[in-house]
Amino acid sequence: MLENEILEEILYNLREISVKLDRLLPKEEVSPFPSENTNVNNSLDVMMLLSLPDHLRTTATTLFEIGPATAEDIAEITRKERAVESNYLNQLVRMEHVEKYREGRKVYFHINSNMC
Repeated sequence: MLENEILEEILYNLREISVKLDRLLPKEEVSPFPSENTNVNNSLDVMMLLSLPDHLRTTATTLFEIGPATAEDIAEITRKERAVESNYLNQLVRMEHVEKYREGRKVYFHINSNMC
């Protein structure tokens, strides 16, 4: 009985991961065979995202969902301090997953266009 409960929990967690990945990746026909149209970068991006620590993954996922944003914008959604999110975003910049630019006094971050 315990084994069945563990398997059901694993299945539930896999479905949750699948739903989250579906939000991140564009809907495309998936073929079991590689073709010329297969975008390898998408799978690498997913692997990169999964390899990040939880705190950076949350920040990167939020930025991906809302588009270019300030650390304050991200902090409002993740409910963390602005300074914390700024630190996380700058870590992602150093890792070259995110780019930043300035408009007036505000610094905006966006997903590196080479990563999408």
